[in-house]
Amino acid sequence: MVIKFKIGGSLRFLSHAETLRLFQRACVRAGIDMQYSRGFNPRPKLSLPLPRTVAVASEDDLLCLRVRRDTNGSSVIDYLSRIRDGLSGQLPKDCEVLSVEAADAKVSFQPASATYILPLRAEYINEKKAVIERLLASESIILERGMDAKKSKFKNVDVRPFVKSIETDDQAIVIQCNISSAGTIRVEEILKLLELDTEKLTAPMRRTYIQWQSN
Repeated sequence: MVIKFKIGGSLRFLSHAETLRLFQRACVRAGIDMQYSRGFNPRPKLSLPLPRTVAVASEDDLLCLRVRRDTNGSSVIDYLSRIRDGLSGQLPKDCEVLSVEAADAKVSFQPASATYILPLRAEYINEKKAVIERLLASESIILERGMDAKKSKFKNVDVRPFVKSIETDDQAIVIQCNISSAGTIRVEEILKLLELDTEKLTAPMRRTYIQWQSN
């Protein structure tokens, strides 16, 4: 089962693990019959294919959930609608289910690109246009990236292949990022490249328009 949702408000400060627990508890309260792993510590088979950075809102996120399908004689459409209504009734107001669809258990979903929106005042956007032009004209952009949680080891990474486009309007900078098996550019790296701190944002940074590939 594939569940599309958006999350924002104070819930954007949840970590990846906390977001998973949010949905796990909501599914239990909604009476959704989830599949569990085997062993001494069974865990529900649910995943978020594209982890969200803490403090970043998401308007186009994906949850993959395996259930024991029992429609109780109803159609698949009615069954999915019942799942959506039940789950929606158990989630906080800042987390909204957008759609629920059936998917083959053998299918995996991989993100191919994601768009980040950075809301800014017009004067800050104008200040960043020269920086954006320089970035887009660069053949390579080398950044130092920590290799572990303590950042005791570092490596140089060329993030230019991950920057697909950067556009501006009167209210925001919009950057589209490629995602592949080689990785992607991180949110803190986007801010670093744009020479921008979060205090200048007029609203929370948002992730949206995620392109998915199914295998």
